[in-house]
Amino acid sequence: MRSLRVLRSTALVTAAPLMLAVAGLLHPRHLTAATAGDWAGLHIALLPVFPLLALGLIVPLWGRPGRDAEGALTVLAWSGCLVYAAYYSGLDAVAGISAGTVVDHGIRGAAGRLFAVGGDLGRTGVYALAVACLATCAVLWRRHGARVLPGTVVLLVACWFFVDSHIFWPRGVFTMLGFAVGFALLTVATYQPAKNTARTEMPANR
Repeated sequence: MRSLRVLRSTALVTAAPLMLAVAGLLHPRHLTAATAGDWAGLHIALLPVFPLLALGLIVPLWGRPGRDAEGALTVLAWSGCLVYAAYYSGLDAVAGISAGTVVDHGIRGAAGRLFAVGGDLGRTGVYALAVACLATCAVLWRRHGARVLPGTVVLLVACWFFVDSHIFWPRGVFTMLGFAVGFALLTVATYQPAKNTARTEMPANR
């Protein structure tokens, strides 16, 4: 039963980054009059997908936060996920849907400004996601120890590249694959016995 739960949770947290990796293979490399329709259409399709990237941090922390350090870190992680979802969706709407639409309709001079605004929104979202990653990994470190380190390292590297890679091939695609790997590693770590639990159960077995 535990292996089935691990598989279900892993599928849940990796679905969004894997979908975004595939979308990155289809994403036009440049916004031109010829690609503008596909550019806008792809970002419309991805509008509900980008926020789901945060599930990789929410699922391992599932449950009501306590009134302690772990609870505070959990709330910080959730807040970072919320800011990421809001601001990165803003990037998707402004630099994706809006920029693609204005270029598709031959409106000159607007796309550059939309890219600038969208870039600011996207960076804010990614910085918030990085804070959420750090807070999540801190909670999981307290519960599960060093086994969360591989996932933590992979996620922080992915956040670093996500700042300016978006989902463009090749860096953006590999960034999304990095998120999938990092989320999977953290999820698997959470299904191993917590170190605090193991310590409290030892005297009862004597």
